[in-house]
Amino acid sequence: MSADEELAKDLGPLAALTIGVGTMIGAGIFVLPGPAAAAAGPAVALSFVIGGVISIFTAMSASELGTAMPKAGGSYYYVNHALGPLFGSIAGWGNWMGLAFASAFYMLGFGEYLSTFLTVPTLSLGVVTLSEFQITALIGATLFVGVNYVGAKETGSIQNVIVILLVAILTLFSILGFLQGDFATLRPFFPPETGGASAVLPATGLIFVSYLGFAKITTVAEELKNPGRNLPLAVIGSVVIVTVMYAIMMIVLMGVINWRELGNSPTPVLDVADIAFGAFGLGAFGVALLTLAGLLATASSANASILASSRINFAMGRDKLVSEKLNEVHPQFATPYRSIAVTGGLILLFIVVGDVATLAKAGSVLHLIVYGLLNLSLIVMREADLPHYDPDFEVPLYPIVPILGAITSFGLIAFMERSEILLSIGFVGVGVLWYAVYARSKVTESGVLMGLVLNRSEELPDFAVSATTSVQPDKADYRVMVPLANPAHEKNLITLASAIADQHDGTVVAVNIVQVPDQTSLETARGQEHEDANRILQQAHDDTETFGVDVETHVVLSHRQFEEIFDSADRYGVDVTVMGWGPDTHWAPGRAESAIDELAHSLPCDFLVFRDRGFDPSRILLPTAGGPDSDLAAAVARTLRAQYDSAVTLLHVSEDRASGEVFLESWATEHGLPDADLQVETGDIQTRIAEAAEDATLLVIGATRQGLISRLVGGSLVLNVLEDVECSVLLAEKRHERSLRERLLGSGPPERSSDEEGVTPDSMASESGGSAETRTKE
Repeated sequence: MSADEELAKDLGPLAALTIGVGTMIGAGIFVLPGPAAAAAGPAVALSFVIGGVISIFTAMSASELGTAMPKAGGSYYYVNHALGPLFGSIAGWGNWMGLAFASAFYMLGFGEYLSTFLTVPTLSLGVVTLSEFQITALIGATLFVGVNYVGAKETGSIQNVIVILLVAILTLFSILGFLQGDFATLRPFFPPETGGASAVLPATGLIFVSYLGFAKITTVAEELKNPGRNLPLAVIGSVVIVTVMYAIMMIVLMGVINWRELGNSPTPVLDVADIAFGAFGLGAFGVALLTLAGLLATASSANASILASSRINFAMGRDKLVSEKLNEVHPQFATPYRSIAVTGGLILLFIVVGDVATLAKAGSVLHLIVYGLLNLSLIVMREADLPHYDPDFEVPLYPIVPILGAITSFGLIAFMERSEILLSIGFVGVGVLWYAVYARSKVTESGVLMGLVLNRSEELPDFAVSATTSVQPDKADYRVMVPLANPAHEKNLITLASAIADQHDGTVVAVNIVQVPDQTSLETARGQEHEDANRILQQAHDDTETFGVDVETHVVLSHRQFEEIFDSADRYGVDVTVMGWGPDTHWAPGRAESAIDELAHSLPCDFLVFRDRGFDPSRILLPTAGGPDSDLAAAVARTLRAQYDSAVTLLHVSEDRASGEVFLESWATEHGLPDADLQVETGDIQTRIAEAAEDATLLVIGATRQGLISRLVGGSLVLNVLEDVECSVLLAEKRHERSLRERLLGSGPPERSSDEEGVTPDSMASESGGSAETRTKE
């Protein structure tokens, strides 16, 4: 048996937005204010706005192409597919080298901030003398390349936190700086000594490296949830956010310190922070805070660029423009280690031989070439009118927007210095030469443009809209999903899931979620062997068939293992999910309910969380105080009783024993358990449950409705009970949607009636669910 293998949609709109904002926010604010102010004076604020406008044109084109072709590789893939492998070679090499230049530029900024509190002597290497900035940059770059090489987990989640923290710090900084600003220093707006208004566009070329982040979002388009909506929101939104921030920040900086002085400082943000915070007696704190922000911003920008470069390499290898050996995945770390190592070597080289301004312009010019080609690619795809080109987002005012995008991208290069123009010509030549010498004999696709030129539309190449195919199950089929990670608990989880599915003539959906490092694209991971996943799913398949229950198996590749459980439940249209929990559980060690999940998720189906101390349903204890989760727990108890002839004991803890007996008798009758043993106790609830569980083999209990804040302050009854009993525990929680206020403060949703969608007490107790065609995937 070989399980279906699918790519997860890991990234939501916030994660995608922070990829763009996190990359862009580092350069424009923390590294470039000094050189930019020296280049154009106060008018550099206008340069940032012009850079943002140029980027908006390309952002809209990238959004349309991304929603039509959400493939790893982003802008390179669009150019290669639309214009053909010759232009794809130019775009691929330009994008790759541009990211390496940009990463070196970011790391030099990182070195400048690190040097404010770390003294490093200069180092002479014969023909080259390394400054303290370069040495600290080399140290930082080596560290980040190493981290990506070994595949540190959850770098994407850390990126989200960094970006949110940066925005908060910069907002405070801007407010305090505005209060201390003397905006008379902004006059004249076009100072004669910089060249007046003629300096604005050359300065735009210098700072355009600040806008490289938005295109990186398209490199992970394959992994976006709802890309038709989230991709344009993230791409365009990130450009708008940082453009506004850049303009405001530059005005504040030059309002606090004269632009002439600002241009001579390697860390102008820290100089302004000393004044802005110093007015409130917090100068040292402000400098420390902005130093931390500068380190975080430049580090996150460099890390995002290294991640994106590995995606470009993968896409080029997929299209045979470079050797696929470059994309080989490390057998231990599961990262594209060769690609990361080569890119890392280039970054270190550029740090040694370059300076901030040169690296910034080199990164800018190469990306401007790619952006110009990207806009032309959109025009080609629109004019080709391919039957499968069906973007969820369409560029407004077509063809004006992509034409302006191409003209402004290529045109800005003309305002750069001759050395940067020659560099752009040189890299175009390298791309052409590489295609002619290496790639031409290996590529198999000719591109859409060739089909247009030859007017042979019937031969135009098709493309895959997405590498992920959503399963559309027959909803008449009752479906029980089991996420499996630990072989030691597979048997008991499958047994429990099969018992539930058998009662409904349903199907068990066994899923193994393989966590892929952020450094490795899911498409790259798809080509690897996943022996452990297939082994545990084979065992699950065999065990399920012994119960006479239909089963399908899936390997899901994901960057977010725990969160993917909820997405898979939604994707496969399941009615109930049975999952394990314990100290050795891979996705949530030691926790039955994740605090992150409490904040981020509503449950897409009913959930049964099993603390496995052996599966023995002979004596079931079910504590209840009413509520929808207790209703689900009762339904589970009835199902197990029907399957295993279990003895069921109901427990209710009340302040008044007489009223408790009335409640429990009524509740037992209403929930189909009139012949269960009834036990009413008074006193501490947790203690009474633990005492009653001494004679039980399985404790079935409804999940707490206590919110995150309440749980953090006072603890959770359910979580504490799990540790107090020696038998296995089954935690039941019904499908629900909860607002942020409900998740934080604990006011749960209104109770649902038994005829609502999801697992209901009546439906789970029935001897058979909806009869439907079921299938076994082998």
